[in-house]
Amino acid sequence: MTETSTPRSLFCFGLGYTARRLAEGLRAEGWRVAGTAREPGAGGNEIPIRRFDRDHPLADAHGALAGVTHLLISIPPDADGDPVLDAHADAIAAADALEWIGYLSTTAVYGDHEGGWVDEDTPPAPTSPRARARAQAERLWLNYWWGHGIPVQIFRLAGIYGPGRSALDQLRAGTAKRIDKPGQVFSRIHVDDIAAVLRASIARPRGGAVYNVCDDRPAPPGDVVAFAAALLGLDPPPPIPFEEAALSPMARGFYADNKRVRNARIKRELGVALRYPDYESGLRAILEGEGR
Repeated sequence: MTETSTPRSLFCFGLGYTARRLAEGLRAEGWRVAGTAREPGAGGNEIPIRRFDRDHPLADAHGALAGVTHLLISIPPDADGDPVLDAHADAIAAADALEWIGYLSTTAVYGDHEGGWVDEDTPPAPTSPRARARAQAERLWLNYWWGHGIPVQIFRLAGIYGPGRSALDQLRAGTAKRIDKPGQVFSRIHVDDIAAVLRASIARPRGGAVYNVCDDRPAPPGDVVAFAAALLGLDPPPPIPFEEAALSPMARGFYADNKRVRNARIKRELGVALRYPDYESGLRAILEGEGR
């Protein structure tokens, strides 16, 4: 165990939209924060960034992880497995200050449940290659915890939205679509609530824990677009039957899964009270934050 006198330090493999939300908040509280990106100059905001991808391992992984107490993994697996474990499993095991590892996964690992409810006790049944790779990466990280004793937590994220990345932005850009597939629902989560869940887990680590991170109200995607249009005073785009929609293979595969995701565990075990329990409160807050 790390001594309480150890300065708190977060290292993010993959400092993207979600990880940055956590990292910048902790940095403002005095944490030492660093991370990786595919391009060395992608950091900004004075967070040190190192280059990392499968073809470019960290030049000095042991040095980068020295003194790190918390490790967040947001890099997805690729066709060959988990790039972080493949490149730096030994360096992570040697980082003796580590007390928490968080792995960001996806609710897609549950597969299709024809609109039924799933929770963390529902066995994964992924239907796409990407989701199968995520489920395998989860197993690899949990095996790592069992083998090394460093508390690993798995966070299965629903569809992420937030400032700069929501139906409001899609409507303004003219890219929003209302796909009509009767009975289809998705779960989603505001990026600030993801950060709140991660913070709560940091305060209460439990090795091997799996958490669904989603809001309280799964909803049809067309309803979200229509509500965002109403907030902006725009006419919503006309509904397009799913069979006629010009969707990429990835987007079409997204619609192949239909489920409602329960979030009771983050409330019960971590004491999380969602700031944005549904898409309506989340979209309103985004618009208000823009000063409109």
